[in-house]
Amino acid sequence: MQNLVTDLLATLAFGAVGVVLMGIGYGLVDLTTPGKLHELIWTERNRNAALLLASNLLGVGTIVVAAIVASDDDLALGLVGAAAYGIVGLVIMAAAFLLLDAVTPGRLGELLVDPEPHPAVWVSAVVHLSTGAIIAAAIL
Repeated sequence: MQNLVTDLLATLAFGAVGVVLMGIGYGLVDLTTPGKLHELIWTERNRNAALLLASNLLGVGTIVVAAIVASDDDLALGLVGAAAYGIVGLVIMAAAFLLLDAVTPGRLGELLVDPEPHPAVWVSAVVHLSTGAIIAAAIL
């Protein structure tokens, strides 16, 4: 019974770290795109903005999962690792977004929130997912 309680508390702790990191990821995507992300997605139903945010959240989730797997049942190390690698991943994702914006025509943020589907959102989404996978592989 004690293992069950310990495992449940560890799950809650990792879940909290993951949710906080995804909240930070949401904030970064909101910061790097024009307009209010919650209005773009939930009010205007903008598919480009939704795909951009979803790819960021999945990239962060991938990093957190890798940190949990690599923690070797050391809860404190796993939580610190998940938080630290998650922050590093978010910084790298933001930097990759800015780099992609610098080397492509137009303002990438504006293209990604256009109400019409735009292929640039797929490129940006793959950058987010690839960044998360690369950091996850580095953890493992």
